[in-house]
Amino acid sequence: MSEVEVERESMEFDVVIVGAGPAGLAAAIRLKQLDPDRSVVVLEKGAEVGAHILSGCVLDPSSLDELLPEWREEETPIRQKVTEDRFYLYGPHGRLRLPNFAMPKLMDNHENFVVSLGLVTKWLAEQAEGLGVEIYPGFAAQELLFDEEDRLVGVATGDMGVGRDGQPTANYQRGMALLGKYTFIGEGVRGSLAKQVTAKYGLSEGRDHPKFGLGVKELWEIDPARHKPGLIQHSFGWPLDARTGGGSFVYHLPDNQVYVGFVVHLNYKNPYLSPFGEFQRFKTHPDIAELLEGGKRLAYGARAITEGGWQSVPRLAFPGGALIGCSAGLVNVPRIKGVHNAIASGMQAAEAAAAALGEERAHDVLQSYEDGWRASSIGRDLKPVRNVKPLWSKFGTILGVGLGGLDMWLNALTGWSPFGTMGHGKTDAASTEPAARHKPIEYPKPDGTLTFDKTASVFLSNTNHEEDQPVHLQVKDMELQKRSEHDVYAGLSQRYCPAGVYEWLEEGGGEPRYQINAQNCVHCKTCDIKDPNGNITWVTPQGGEGPVYQTM
Repeated sequence: MSEVEVERESMEFDVVIVGAGPAGLAAAIRLKQLDPDRSVVVLEKGAEVGAHILSGCVLDPSSLDELLPEWREEETPIRQKVTEDRFYLYGPHGRLRLPNFAMPKLMDNHENFVVSLGLVTKWLAEQAEGLGVEIYPGFAAQELLFDEEDRLVGVATGDMGVGRDGQPTANYQRGMALLGKYTFIGEGVRGSLAKQVTAKYGLSEGRDHPKFGLGVKELWEIDPARHKPGLIQHSFGWPLDARTGGGSFVYHLPDNQVYVGFVVHLNYKNPYLSPFGEFQRFKTHPDIAELLEGGKRLAYGARAITEGGWQSVPRLAFPGGALIGCSAGLVNVPRIKGVHNAIASGMQAAEAAAAALGEERAHDVLQSYEDGWRASSIGRDLKPVRNVKPLWSKFGTILGVGLGGLDMWLNALTGWSPFGTMGHGKTDAASTEPAARHKPIEYPKPDGTLTFDKTASVFLSNTNHEEDQPVHLQVKDMELQKRSEHDVYAGLSQRYCPAGVYEWLEEGGGEPRYQINAQNCVHCKTCDIKDPNGNITWVTPQGGEGPVYQTM
């Protein structure tokens, strides 16, 4: 940076919210409902609200009913009710349907809706702006701001117009400081600011490791004869082996469209596994190939998912702020749902902040938020399923899923589990085993009709990054990356990344060179989670860059 530091402009608010996802927008709406005179701002790193939003998504409307009780009487993008719910165990050529009556009640989806979460967040943003909330899309919060007492007092947006060499260009513009009496961090999964604040205040002390999955998803337009509006189906089993966790979802939207997606738990052991490749293989199953035959792929995206649940949620309140939504890790793994909990967490944090502001407090710990969530609807949702993920990881797909189902039934009927509260064991990074213990996996060549490569897929995500800017995927020790990630783990980043960001290039018989195609990054954060040495850190690029999802 230049020797003369450009002074930051600043703006002051009662509450600053990072992230215009369901949690952040719910928090903003609730704050304004409680006190219309409070000043609230929401920062969103996407070019527009919803541009970086990716989810299944089957929406449990329970929290939305509480936030906006009259939403059903309005024109909204929440239109398609679930009409049928199916669960399958897949083999390579066939399937076994699991009877619905055997599924715990909490797995029932019939009062839920199939939605585009991107469109839902756009609609929520309209509700928030109608109440007077200021929303700034295209501004990535990049820095936490603290006072002399180490309390969080706001955030600063990233500088614009910085070249790849770290020096200001002719278009340089200093980031802005947004100061708040309280700051909510709702960046989604594995956000860079959430990581920093968790480390600074030791929010994960006494909690289990965070756990994650990677979800890869496509939107298809299919033959009307095969379309069944409101049908949702989930599967586990093939193409994953019995020791690798994950499963699929297929959701029928209106207008002959379906979401087809696949989730791989990131505690998998084999470094040769490619979640993207497994998803492409999954589509060749007779069920899915028949469904998509003659159809057209419209969109593609990928995103990490929080899977640690009840035992992994960190402390949510700290001096001057709070974690909300997926930054807090509130996804219910067996239900594959987190939006309802995200909305609830935003509301609860807002209510705690409103009470504190009413008492003329600022920058302290919102202890009522931390103390209350486990006894709230969020805790009641997460606690009964706390052992499903550990059981699956410990005992494998068939036995683990069976024991998880039994545990959910016992929790539902008696409020008791014979397993107590199980731990998750290793981190997802530490779960990866050296390549010498595994055989390479050969994935079929894409046919361009049903299966595709990463390049064509990233194109459909509308991803774009200005190349003349600092790389936002930071490798701390390049020599370690060669010695370990390449030599021991066979360059697994080339396979876990669903966007073709990482490559090991063999050039002229010399040492392999690590190439980072940062412009391809869809902001899934998998590299920040799965690298075996924790050697890659994802930070925000310039505001407004990354994918531009339309209806994902």
